[in-house]
Amino acid sequence: MSAKQIVKSFYELDLANDDYGMNYVHKDCELNWHSSMGFRILDFNGIENMLIEIRRSYETFKYRISHLLQDGNTVTIRYSINAASIERPGEPEPLAHFITIWETKEGKLYKGYEISQLADDSRESLNSFSTKH
Repeated sequence: MSAKQIVKSFYELDLANDDYGMNYVHKDCELNWHSSMGFRILDFNGIENMLIEIRRSYETFKYRISHLLQDGNTVTIRYSINAASIERPGEPEPLAHFITIWETKEGKLYKGYEISQLADDSRESLNSFSTKH
């Protein structure tokens, strides 16, 4: 699989229902994440714990990809997350918008550089994520 296919396959998962998301993550993975809550670094265990919490908290947790670009083993992806919480099943809503740059290694997500912000659910903002590559 190409780096682009690896990243795309991971982001096509519904992380609230797919138990094999960690199969895409390299054991030496590091995700550098700048969010509205500040900066943090997640390793393999941190990502695994985050996915466990997603499965506990959400009925669905899906990505809406707008851009997916590859340069060698590096892939840039722009997406929003739409999720339905267990408190409001069947009502997915936008949670956040992201841009992530992934380096792949041995067919897995290896080094990530991510920036996110809470979703602006205006029609104009959400429509900017409608182009799918």
